[in-house]
Amino acid sequence: MYHIGICDDGKNICASMEEMVLQYAEKKEIPVEIKVWYTGEGLCDYLKQGGHIDILFLDIELFHLSGIEVGDYIRNRLEDRRMQIIYISGMPSYAQQLFKTQPMDFLIKPIEQIQIDAALSLAMKIVGKSMDKFEFQSGREYFYLPFGNIMYFTSEGRKIRIVMRGEEREFYGKLKDVADELPQEFIIIHKSYVVNREYIARYTYEAVEMTDGTVLNISKVNRKQVREIILQEGM
Repeated sequence: MYHIGICDDGKNICASMEEMVLQYAEKKEIPVEIKVWYTGEGLCDYLKQGGHIDILFLDIELFHLSGIEVGDYIRNRLEDRRMQIIYISGMPSYAQQLFKTQPMDFLIKPIEQIQIDAALSLAMKIVGKSMDKFEFQSGREYFYLPFGNIMYFTSEGRKIRIVMRGEEREFYGKLKDVADELPQEFIIIHKSYVVNREYIARYTYEAVEMTDGTVLNISKVNRKQVREIILQEGM
């Protein structure tokens, strides 16, 4: 089930987009749940109360709280890097302002079915990957954590710590073996750190700062490779 949000102050636009999303989901036989908001404030209240959205179509020119401000709230206040934000606008001149909120795409109105189809296809691939789970054993119990929830792994001896937003888990193993199981979103920056690049807020040649403010050093042997990976992704 994909949770899809539409936020635009034009009710006709929302209705049209909702219909196009439903057409795509029906054609691909993909279950979706769609929620609609006409104000940025209403959307932010929903998210603040723990509401979940995988893919968000977000108008930039909203009244009062703009789409850019909503995007900033999602990325920096809620520290949500998993949600795929697709901005929509009647004007094509926002590219520089949108950079900091890391949108997946930018659609120009009037929006057509072909644009919705292409955006949803890519967004669902990205979201689907983040829903895959990391399996580990602690004592006699097995645990499964979505890769998209994991900020980074750190090791101290044979103890590996999994750091997420507001939560940590521990188990025994070798970090190198763990790294071999991880998707390409994870980067080895040090013999003691493997980080999810979706949670990197700032990068220097010697360290990365995660979205929770934690600064992790990049070892000399990994600096060139880490730099190439990050620059290749356009961070």
